[in-house]
Amino acid sequence: MRTVRIDASQAGERLDRILAASLPDLSRARLQQLIAQGAVSRGGAKIGDGNTRVKPGEAYAVDVPAPIPAAPKGQDIPLSIIYEDKDVIVIDKPAGLVVHPAAGNPDGTLVNALIAHCGASLKGIGGEARPGIVHRLDKDTSGLLIAAKTEKAMTSLGKQFAKHAIERAYHAVVWGAPRTSEGLIESQIGRNPFDRKRMGVLRSGGKEARTRYKVIERFGDAARPFASLIECRLETGRTHQIRVHLTHIGHPLIGDPAYGNTRAAPRAKTPEQEKAYAAAANFPRQALHAWLLGFFHPTLNKPMRFESAWPEDFAKLVEALRGLNG
Repeated sequence: MRTVRIDASQAGERLDRILAASLPDLSRARLQQLIAQGAVSRGGAKIGDGNTRVKPGEAYAVDVPAPIPAAPKGQDIPLSIIYEDKDVIVIDKPAGLVVHPAAGNPDGTLVNALIAHCGASLKGIGGEARPGIVHRLDKDTSGLLIAAKTEKAMTSLGKQFAKHAIERAYHAVVWGAPRTSEGLIESQIGRNPFDRKRMGVLRSGGKEARTRYKVIERFGDAARPFASLIECRLETGRTHQIRVHLTHIGHPLIGDPAYGNTRAAPRAKTPEQEKAYAAAANFPRQALHAWLLGFFHPTLNKPMRFESAWPEDFAKLVEALRGLNG
């Protein structure tokens, strides 16, 4: 049981706001949930409305129950852990691993792995002993992802994402190369009206999306490159944002089954060209890797930054394409 006493400076404020300010390890949403469940009382009487205006001298008791076991079950799935402490964990996710259980993937996910790995160190998110997933990577995108282990960390990271204060950079291998070496792609992204499983750039509706890109390396003919290596930095975090934006400007990711398409290769004149064309045509997933992640630590109060080396398949693709440059 935790007690919050109201002083004169807080008179007339909403109860849920006062509780959130006084109990920073609990999110406002969690406190509203507890109020609705009858876990907040004053003088023994339960308070069921977070909009209740408080008065000086009042004392509110907050009964925070122990976290219940998470609905997803823990599973012993190997993880590449880049960093971990009592608040957060940073994972280098391999391609092929789904982040969160869903209808098509009820288990075998990153969440299942984190529940098993973290165990009792998960202090509870929303009343459940589960990791807080504040951002996701597509199943076949590799690279860095952070998860929260406490409610306080989840709230802090959520606010950083909402303010676009999280640094995220990706490396992508695309067909062709943009005309300009760097630029900003801005659009509205929403569900494709003709295919609800895909996202698309919309003329109206959808959500604002911004992706900055920079061409790092071009492969093949200088005037008309066969492919290129691009760095993308997200200023927003929409579903499939990089994949949709690069397709929108005419340079889809190599290997992307939903948004890409295999380009006809020129006639190979050397073994290096033949190897490069085959590597691009047969790459089995979208060539996208989250190589950089930066954030402000929620309790250490300092910036942290992590990098991830290319996975083997990505590195081999780039190596083969460099054969086009002689």
